Amino acid sequence: METNRFSVEHIIDQISGGLIVSCQALPDEPLHGSAIMARMAVAAQQGGARAIRANTPEDVAAIRDATTLPVIGLWKVVEPGYDVYITPRVAHAEALAKAGADVIALDATARPHPGGDVAEYIAAVRHATGLPVLADISTFDEGVAADLAGAEFVSTTMSGYTPYSPQLDGPDLELVRELAGRVRVLIAEGRIATPEQARAALVAGARAVIVGGAITRPQQIAARFAKALV
Repeated sequence: METNRFSVEHIIDQISGGLIVSCQALPDEPLHGSAIMARMAVAAQQGGARAIRANTPEDVAAIRDATTLPVIGLWKVVEPGYDVYITPRVAHAEALAKAGADVIALDATARPHPGGDVAEYIAAVRHATGLPVLADISTFDEGVAADLAGAEFVSTTMSGYTPYSPQLDGPDLELVRELAGRVRVLIAEGRIATPEQARAALVAGARAVIVGGAITRPQQIAARFAKALV
């Protein structure tokens, strides 16, 4: 069991009303690599980010060394026979904790999960790591269930990424409004492409906002500009 360098209360105070930047690059992307992601995290901190969301133990360790911000760690692992891939097993969570994550993000959708029952899995991760959990959910019921299961943070990350959730072009602000006040700490994430959308998520009731590709994936940013010029 790892000891968290930040209390849950400190993390909540740190992120409240602010921006969390997701610094991730998959193996097939130009910026893949822990050293690059660490520099991206430093840039995000200089720009005003209150915390960083990072994928893989290697990136978590590099970003923790490079910044003074809380690090939300996840590990995207494909498990044969399952659609769930965000920190699917306790062993993945333990590796993230050992790497220095301050919060463990995991898939808390209602889909079949290699870690077993979602509520039991959340409890197992919290027990094994001693760290708070951020539950990535796609619907109101999933968010409430994750909160009841003990997840300290609930994020709308998976809305639009499960077949039974709304397939929207932009952020699911209606889900944010529905969950506001129903879970302890609500974070908005998913398809937030502009500062205006980020502000709208706070107005809708989110405690903080996570933005990824719109900040940290230059190939996506360049594609939007190029498309606008055609």
